[in-house]
Amino acid sequence: MIDTSLLINTTVTRHSRINEIDPKNLPFGKYFSDHMFIADYKDGEWQDFKIMPYGPLPMSPSISALHYGQEIFEGMKAHRTDAGVVQLFRPLENLKRMNASAQRMCMPNIPENVFMDGILQMVRLDNKWVLGEEGCSLYIRPFMFATDEALGVKTSGSFRFIVLTSPTGPYYSDPVRMKIETKFARAFEGGVGFTKAAGNYGVSLYPARLAQQEGYTQVIWTDAKDHEYIEEAGMMNVMFVIGNTLITPSISGNTILSGITRDSLITLAKDWNMKVEERRVSVKEIINGINSGDLTEAFGVGTAATVALISAIGYNGKDYIVPVNNPESFSKRVAKHINNIRKGRAEDIHGWMVKV
Repeated sequence: MIDTSLLINTTVTRHSRINEIDPKNLPFGKYFSDHMFIADYKDGEWQDFKIMPYGPLPMSPSISALHYGQEIFEGMKAHRTDAGVVQLFRPLENLKRMNASAQRMCMPNIPENVFMDGILQMVRLDNKWVLGEEGCSLYIRPFMFATDEALGVKTSGSFRFIVLTSPTGPYYSDPVRMKIETKFARAFEGGVGFTKAAGNYGVSLYPARLAQQEGYTQVIWTDAKDHEYIEEAGMMNVMFVIGNTLITPSISGNTILSGITRDSLITLAKDWNMKVEERRVSVKEIINGINSGDLTEAFGVGTAATVALISAIGYNGKDYIVPVNNPESFSKRVAKHINNIRKGRAEDIHGWMVKV
């Protein structure tokens, strides 16, 4: 257990809302636990640490975040083991990525003790919201936004960091249908595609809506220049199994998010002596692989879904069907193994879990 020494002014709610939720019906991001953690950055330092009941915040309509988009966030989870212990999955990797986003967006770094102490103390307070039912977890949303009350395109000098938590069930209950996007782009070289900046998600909404109107769950993003190379799948990294090789787009550029689930699956694949290739992945290679039968798996990976099987890929008006029913597939085995690590059923040999 990590020692939490940050002094946080804590106000406990008088009326918990835990009895308002149904563990068997938990849509992603709809319900929020009783408390939230808040810290403010001003005069060059983080200060005013507090945990308070979840609820609305007073806010000036002129704050920089609303006008110029200085907002970043992270997504992580707490899990309850079969023995009742609450644990976080690789939280320091989330901090590392959030600070990389902060640097690109001209925002201050968040110190480890502020990030970890705030989350740990709040999750301990709301530990009953970490449900033990199979498939359930507590989604944790740390985010930061600019709070200068002034117009003008310049970096803000003040910021607010908040952590919300939300109990959730499975993100996707069934395999998903994805459409390869050939017109719109999510990210471009030199941009902020590798960050978790709010604007990245705003630009994705319209193409996703169009795809959903055609019967798809989400889009598979391709490069902004020629739309010839695959980048991500909706809000997730994407992976394929061709032959006996796990293949995923490289994050060496700055258009693809460095996913923590992505890294975990690559690590486990290598543990299992599976060949892994991180490289450019062309649309043509994927379509040819499906047609030849060499491509046997396609799936998205991310915090919300962990592993989302892709059953069909739409391209140029045609659907290409991907097998999803093999119980021995890598995607199903690795999803089960990560769940077993989180639930305390499998040994955590990489030290990924942090006890709350």
